[in-house]
Amino acid sequence: MRDLERFYAALNTIREHVGGERRLSECSGRMGWPRRGVYFFFEPGENRCSGAGLRVVRVGTHAVSSGSGTTLWDRLRTHRGVLGGGGNHRASIFRLHVGTALLARGDYPDAVRLSWGRGSSAPKEVRRAEHGLECAVSEYIGKMPFLWLKVDDEPGPASMRKYIERNAVALLSAASRLRIDLPSEGWLGHSSRHEAVRVSGLWNVDHVFEEYDPDFLDLFERLAGGNLE
Repeated sequence: MRDLERFYAALNTIREHVGGERRLSECSGRMGWPRRGVYFFFEPGENRCSGAGLRVVRVGTHAVSSGSGTTLWDRLRTHRGVLGGGGNHRASIFRLHVGTALLARGDYPDAVRLSWGRGSSAPKEVRRAEHGLECAVSEYIGKMPFLWLKVDDEPGPASMRKYIERNAVALLSAASRLRIDLPSEGWLGHSSRHEAVRVSGLWNVDHVFEEYDPDFLDLFERLAGGNLE
């Protein structure tokens, strides 16, 4: 419980430094994003049990492989999709997870159920059939408030961004030994086909069944206090 309090207190510090949450539906690349960082999505209706406010439902980063040049905005833009609708879930695991859950609850053609999440690319006719679901994903994710932490270290095995992402997911996961901030009964993620999403209460799959290293909070707090972006 104390570690969760420290985590959310650090997020409050980040919130003050960046001027509050943003929503992807209102974002562009001209908004002064740091080159590299870690992001934290909240979700309307998903409230914390451990304190006041919304709970984090997705943690992510980018460019953790040596030589990668992907920027923070590159990753966020892929999650956002195309302004006005559409997107590419094959380039965003976040979009894939949300779309899979929407597919389970919605009335979509069988062809979309068969093609969604299949392969790393798809022909034009398949993407055209999936467009309606891609638009629904963009609308859903676009409404989620999020914060970001500047961590401009070099990509590689020792990336601080990956260390923070891995341990934050493990701390926040409802599959962890804490089991404090559980998802609401109506949370869309309950309809995911991925057990890790359903059990963790997060739009994450990796690290949700792992133990976290409490020492990561020292680094997280220190970076949060120095984040001036």
